[in-house]
Amino acid sequence: MTNISQETMMFKVNNDDTNAAEVILTTVYQSLKEKGYNPINQLVGYLLSGDPTYITSHNNARSLIRKLERDEIIEELVRAYLKDK
Repeated sequence: MTNISQETMMFKVNNDDTNAAEVILTTVYQSLKEKGYNPINQLVGYLLSGDPTYITSHNNARSLIRKLERDEIIEELVRAYLKDK
């Protein structure tokens, strides 16, 4: 029988990387758009699969996005979405 804790786990975020994540996501978004891709679909594909081929190499976007962990990207997206709520 597995003993599962009923306590809530805390997830600590390093806020120093917030600006970097924002800059990288904006650059990747613009690069995908410039190449004619749907940036939202491509980013979702990358986040779900971890496959960097969803991101264009145009403007070094593929290398840039790989500087961030996927959980950092998701954190930034959640933060931006809930910012004014």
